[in-house]
Amino acid sequence: MSQKEESITIHNLYRHPDRKMSKLYFVRVWVWSLSAILVCAFPVFAQTPESALGTPPKISVSSPQKQSYDPQNVLQQLAMADVVYLGETHDRADDHRAQFAIIQSLHRLNPNLAIAMEMFQRPYQSVLDRYLAGTITEAQLKELTEYETRWGFPWEYYAPILRFAKKNRLPVIALNTPTEITRKVSRSGLESLTLADRRFIPPLSEILAEPDAYRERMRLIYQEIHQGKGNSSQFDRFFLAQILWDETMADRVSQFLRTNPTTNVVVLAGQGHIVYGDGIPNRVARRMPRTQRGALLQSLILLNPPQEMTAKSDRPIADYFWNAQFSN
Repeated sequence: MSQKEESITIHNLYRHPDRKMSKLYFVRVWVWSLSAILVCAFPVFAQTPESALGTPPKISVSSPQKQSYDPQNVLQQLAMADVVYLGETHDRADDHRAQFAIIQSLHRLNPNLAIAMEMFQRPYQSVLDRYLAGTITEAQLKELTEYETRWGFPWEYYAPILRFAKKNRLPVIALNTPTEITRKVSRSGLESLTLADRRFIPPLSEILAEPDAYRERMRLIYQEIHQGKGNSSQFDRFFLAQILWDETMADRVSQFLRTNPTTNVVVLAGQGHIVYGDGIPNRVARRMPRTQRGALLQSLILLNPPQEMTAKSDRPIADYFWNAQFSN
């Protein structure tokens, strides 16, 4: 069974996270490395030309408190952060156009920049490095990282970012857990992992199934997928696989920051790994609350969020909502 056939639609962003909801608000956040819980058809998306990514967009930036901001002032703030998270919906072309535009702007403000990508799995870091060094072609990068089977969204969504990184000699960090490991955990738990499996994940003692609010959101997602037919042990493994994914990406970001303390890192990941800080951000902060520059500073941006995600709540879902409309 292909990775596309094993994809899971996660319905994980909704208006009020801290109390039980009667309805989940759907967004198209596609999860690629959990086990085959729900089989669905993979949608066909048009390729995004690189030239379109450079089209000047109409931008509005706001906060969960409904305050509006000048995008240039926000960019100045982001340029001072240790880590900037750009939360995408994987199949939405405008999100990737916005990511590229933000990366270009941040690079102008601070050339000491690195790009961390959920789209590549950790065993393939050396392949990314070879591409950036110019020893393999873009076509070889796509083939050798097994991009089509391990991620599968249109290559042109991310290719302009990779080309920009290569041209400007920016590090690109492969964040994601190998598919085989996440799938194994979702089926049989962490105890099923061999020593070889553990090479590309954090120590088991650092994989923490928390916080409770995150668990509850994932439980609602699990119940929606299984329509009440799953049991508690199956849910525990489902949640653990999601946590492993988050912890692995947080571990890799933290590793990079330790060895490159003055480099700003831009993380490209699905919105479900970023909202409320429960996925990657808080796990990075747990590993390194301080850097050489002082307290760790992270900024969470959701790109083109649906209206229901921007509703006020007691717990802010992100720092900024970045809406960018590009003309084709």
